[in-house]
Amino acid sequence: MSDSVSDCTEPRRSAVTEAEVEALVRGICFKTGPPRFLGVELEWLVHESRSPRLPVPPERLEAAYAALRALPLSSALTVEPGGQLELSSAPAASLMECVGSVSADLDAVRAVLREADLTLSGLGQDPWNPPTRFLHDPRYDAMETYLDRTGPEGRAMMCTSASVQVCLDAGYEEPGPLGHGRRWWLAHQLGAVLVAAFANSPMACGQPTGWRSTRQSLWAAMDPGRTSAPPLDGDPRTAWARHVLDAPVMCVRAPSGPWDVPEGLSFRAWTRSDAPPDREDLDYHQTTLFPPVRPRGHLELRMIDAQPGENGWIVPLAVTAALFDDPEAAETAYRTVKPLAERAGSLPAPQNPLWTTAARAGLTDPELREAAVTCFTAAADALPRIGASAEVQEAVAEFTDRYVARGRCPADDILDHTDGTDHLFNGTELRSTEHLLPGKDIRT
Repeated sequence: MSDSVSDCTEPRRSAVTEAEVEALVRGICFKTGPPRFLGVELEWLVHESRSPRLPVPPERLEAAYAALRALPLSSALTVEPGGQLELSSAPAASLMECVGSVSADLDAVRAVLREADLTLSGLGQDPWNPPTRFLHDPRYDAMETYLDRTGPEGRAMMCTSASVQVCLDAGYEEPGPLGHGRRWWLAHQLGAVLVAAFANSPMACGQPTGWRSTRQSLWAAMDPGRTSAPPLDGDPRTAWARHVLDAPVMCVRAPSGPWDVPEGLSFRAWTRSDAPPDREDLDYHQTTLFPPVRPRGHLELRMIDAQPGENGWIVPLAVTAALFDDPEAAETAYRTVKPLAERAGSLPAPQNPLWTTAARAGLTDPELREAAVTCFTAAADALPRIGASAEVQEAVAEFTDRYVARGRCPADDILDHTDGTDHLFNGTELRSTEHLLPGKDIRT
């Protein structure tokens, strides 16, 4: 969950009207042009190296994070409400530039955590511990109050989930496989395939949940006004602007004391009130919307579970970049997932039947498996064209052979050992890309 202030608007201290909000969002949240940049946001659970089932005491996390903040990292380092660690890369001009810079940052972070007997865990959902807040500030107090109104899923999302979020340029203004309209539509349909292929969160509180991606099930169960996609049958700018206006306001910030958490107040209604919001309120409102694809000038794909192993995150990054930024692969992906759209029906992602099946069944669903095989094959063919190293190509091939071709996902490895999940750890996770590629470094 990325909670930094959105770059979709430029702050200015004056009230905004409904028409101004729509114009601002339409004008800035889809910045079109040739796809040039790529980014990734990595969320990690932080566990005790020797006893991963035990929660890390807050004072130990605080000390470790204080040391991490002193590191000269290329990526932005932030902490999530439950103490999860997030690294957000700077925009990179190529896949390998992104892989190299983030990998170097992770090496530095892991070295500091190792000294504290802590480790980063690539799991989409904490398999052992219940949601416990680490950060206590007005934003997260208000968020918890708001999300508690609709059930316990919000707290779990805040405190026990982790993801790989891939950030892509919006695309060209004109139609075609790299056009922004096509990429917007593709992100929502291909997103279900990515959920299924990279599902890695089948447990909570020590028990199987019945979902291969419990993390995705949490998003689908939360307030749909906050977590659902807008309609895909029209212009993306218009649809997103209306979505922003009609979405409920999570909270109204205050200079001191607790923030107000209104009930039933949309941002549109707020602009029509006697105390309307300003540009900074609009900025903030957009950071509280959590759809599976969030436009922030670029497209932020938020549906992929955190992956096992020190370098497991590189595979979804590489596959997604290839399927969106290589024209031939993008066209193949579009044609492949187009029939799946019928299964989605009229409901938006992630609440529709296609996304529900992806989160619950993973690639045991025959149609999702077939689509994944075709898309991963297209991605593999495209990786040399987008400059991927031989090691990255081999890592994608290994993942495809181990999981996709067999109708499996990383969650199935965990479900194969339902007697416990400590087998995942030996200081760092055993199910790592280094295990798949002994002696090789896929980061270069």
